[in-house]
Amino acid sequence: MTFLKLNSLRKHYGAVAALDGVDLSVAPGSRSAIVGPSGCGKTTLLRLIAGFDVPEAGTILLDGEVVADAQGQVPAHLRNIGIVAQDGCLFPHLTVADNIGFGLKTSREAKQARAAELMEMVGLDNAMLSRKPDQLSGGQQQRVALARALARKPRLMLLDEPFSALDTGLRAATRKSVADVLSAAGITTILVTHDQQEALAFADQLAVMRAGRFAQVGAPRDVYARPVDAATAAFLGEAIVLPATVKAGQAQSPLGLLPVDERDFEGQASILLRPEQISVDRAEGLKANGTVGEVAFGGSTCDTRVTLDGAGAFSFRLDIPNRDMLLKGDRIAISVSGKAHVFR
Repeated sequence: MTFLKLNSLRKHYGAVAALDGVDLSVAPGSRSAIVGPSGCGKTTLLRLIAGFDVPEAGTILLDGEVVADAQGQVPAHLRNIGIVAQDGCLFPHLTVADNIGFGLKTSREAKQARAAELMEMVGLDNAMLSRKPDQLSGGQQQRVALARALARKPRLMLLDEPFSALDTGLRAATRKSVADVLSAAGITTILVTHDQQEALAFADQLAVMRAGRFAQVGAPRDVYARPVDAATAAFLGEAIVLPATVKAGQAQSPLGLLPVDERDFEGQASILLRPEQISVDRAEGLKANGTVGEVAFGGSTCDTRVTLDGAGAFSFRLDIPNRDMLLKGDRIAISVSGKAHVFR
């Protein structure tokens, strides 16, 4: 079943194609993340879904209703869509209670009751209802913004990089809290972000956008492990891409003979490994097949550059636990676990 369906959406700004034929299906009650670099079109897409802008071509269907096509669109205020922006966009002159209740066509008492209910839902103390936004932390402001967006019981929630202004630790905690609240409420959600880790952690469905199109859409684990191309692989994390000759489910590569996830393909190809598949040991009594390059201390881990022996001098980086810290020039033995992914 599909709750939100985008068909062949196109949008230009002058000669620039912000969206160039975008298709997407979103299941009811799910969490989707649209991730991509700045300028790829993800915020434009969010604006079209919200009703803030009009597509030049294509169709947007929300719960079976056509809300936008080339002939016209349902106005934003009639779509019943909640939005949480990057900075929360709370009214600075209003209290938390008045921010949450803003726009509700009910009595003041009903607004206060709804605000108290939502504060509990987003994990904030009702004692904060009388505070102004400047008396709240960044994470608290984002939770109030979520409560305000939930106040009208939206059928779809749009999150436009809502955690990017928060510190790293607070960002993760707030993201988890927001995800839990939305799941409990059963609200279909779309998150737009340029943060790959955030998208992977938040979503049931991941859509990687590049140059106004979706390069790949799927479950986060699948897209990460089996990206459609090297560019998508590199965007989602450190990608170790090596040349190989593939035959009968195995690849002959600079790291030796490796099992691959493609049994039917034979010939020259590139293969993908992720850093977590790589193990390294100092070459004490083991056959060395690499050398440690630059090492940057990073607390619990060290950013370590490794260069493989042999023609091509392929190199890649690994996060090595600090307790196993290697030194520049160390000779190492490199081993691989799991299967490599084949790019056809």
